[in-house]
Amino acid sequence: MKPAPFAYHRPATIVDAVRLLAELAPQDGRVLAGGQSLVPIMAFRLARPAHLIDINAVAGLDRLVVRDGVLRIGARVRHAGFHRPVVDGPLGAMLAQVVRHIAHYPIRLRGTFCGSLAHADPAAEWGVVAATLDAELVAVGVRGERRLAACDFFRGAMETVLAPDELLAEALLPILPEGTRFGFAEFSRRAGDYAMAMALAVLRLEGGAITTPRIGLGAAEPDARRCSAPRPKLPPPRSIRWRIRRRARNTAASSSVRWSIAP
Repeated sequence: MKPAPFAYHRPATIVDAVRLLAELAPQDGRVLAGGQSLVPIMAFRLARPAHLIDINAVAGLDRLVVRDGVLRIGARVRHAGFHRPVVDGPLGAMLAQVVRHIAHYPIRLRGTFCGSLAHADPAAEWGVVAATLDAELVAVGVRGERRLAACDFFRGAMETVLAPDELLAEALLPILPEGTRFGFAEFSRRAGDYAMAMALAVLRLEGGAITTPRIGLGAAEPDARRCSAPRPKLPPPRSIRWRIRRRARNTAASSSVRWSIAP
C-alpha cells in the first residue's frame, strides 16, 4: 500500500520547525526524522498524518558532543553514529554494544536516537538506556523549553509526556566514570526482530563488591524503566559473571539471546 496524501514541510531552523508544529499539530501534523517507524505505519495507512514536518535540514540537530559532563545527542543523530564509541570510557563502549542489537544495519543508518525515544516502543533499546542512566530529555515548543527526566517521560506503550506541539530536540546522557562496568542482554526470536525482553545493568566496584548498581528493563512491560531499589551491595562480580556466561551458553543454541558484558 501507499501512504494517504499529506503535505510536506522542510524547515531549516528550530524556530521554524516548532512554529510549524504548533500550527499543524491540531491537523495531525507529525515530525519526520529517521522515519523508520512512522513511514511503515503510514504505508499501511495505520497512520494518516495530514502534514509531515521533516527536520533533517534543521541546523544543529545533528549535534553529538560532550559538554558539562553529559553527552548531548541531537534529534538528527542516527543509530549508526554509535557503531564506534562516540566518547572515551564506559559510556561510549556501552552505546557501541547496545546499538548492534537494534534491528538491522540499513535501519540503523536512518533511524535516530531521539526518534526512538519519542516513539516510545517498549521494545526499543535506547529507551532502556535512557531510563537506566537517568537521562535528561529536552523538549522544545513555541512556549519554550522543558527538561524531562527519562523516568517521567514514558507513559506506557507508544505514549510520552510530549505535547502534540513539542519536539524532542535533545537527549542528555551522563558520562560514566572510569571503572564503571555494564552488561546488556536481549531476548528475541531472531537477530534483528523486536525484543521480547531486555535488561541493562550498570555498576561500579569498590573493595571487591558491587556498588551503586543500576538495572533497567525493557520490552517485557508497557514502558522501559529503571528498577527502583536494587540491593546497595552485591557479591563480587567474578561469581556473577560466571553464572551469566553459563546461563548464556545453555541458551545459545536457540540463537535468540544476544548479550554483552563489559570486562
